[in-house]
Amino acid sequence: MHPVLERLGEIRIVPVIALEDAALAAPLARALAEGGLPAAEVTFRTPAAEEALRQIHQQVPEVCLCAGTVLTTEQAQRAVEAGAQAIVSPGTNLEVVRWCQKRGVPVIPGCATPTEMEACMREGLTVVKFFPAEAAGGVRLLKAAAGPYPGLKFMPTGGITRENAAGYLALKNVLCCGGSWLAPAGLLAAGDFAAVRRLAEEAAALAGKGARL
Repeated sequence: MHPVLERLGEIRIVPVIALEDAALAAPLARALAEGGLPAAEVTFRTPAAEEALRQIHQQVPEVCLCAGTVLTTEQAQRAVEAGAQAIVSPGTNLEVVRWCQKRGVPVIPGCATPTEMEACMREGLTVVKFFPAEAAGGVRLLKAAAGPYPGLKFMPTGGITRENAAGYLALKNVLCCGGSWLAPAGLLAAGDFAAVRRLAEEAAALAGKGARL
């Protein structure tokens, strides 16, 4: 397994963040890291994503930095050039997967069905994103997938909360979880990074209680 993926497996809960203002990126990442979660998935859902990645990469280099919601190879290239260490996509886009593999960039494509899981396995991948996790079957689907696909690890994202994260983390085939509850828009708008750090501390404690891989 690639060292970046191993690091995500050690951290176990990856904050998923969408930023409208790139100036918030570094203080947010710092608060998450200080709280015990030195990881972030910055989603390409806003125009500020590329600059947010760059700011985190430059100012908080200890953070394991992923780019999320990457839909095209052009976005993947921009993300990597900005400092992203891994690419995460909501679906199985083989164009993006192959672009990343050709360049040695870890890629975690989204899967919701056995067909997509097998497509990723044919590309040589052993870690995929399970999205949208809760809507697609949640813990029950991942338990069922463990039988036919024992070598596949998942990063469930979508509907993961502090209330249900433990159920996912207890599964042997879950590498880590992606969670958006760690950087709520209200706290970011208020610049309340102390509250973000407290959320991260709670999540880090929760991750520490889960089953280890």
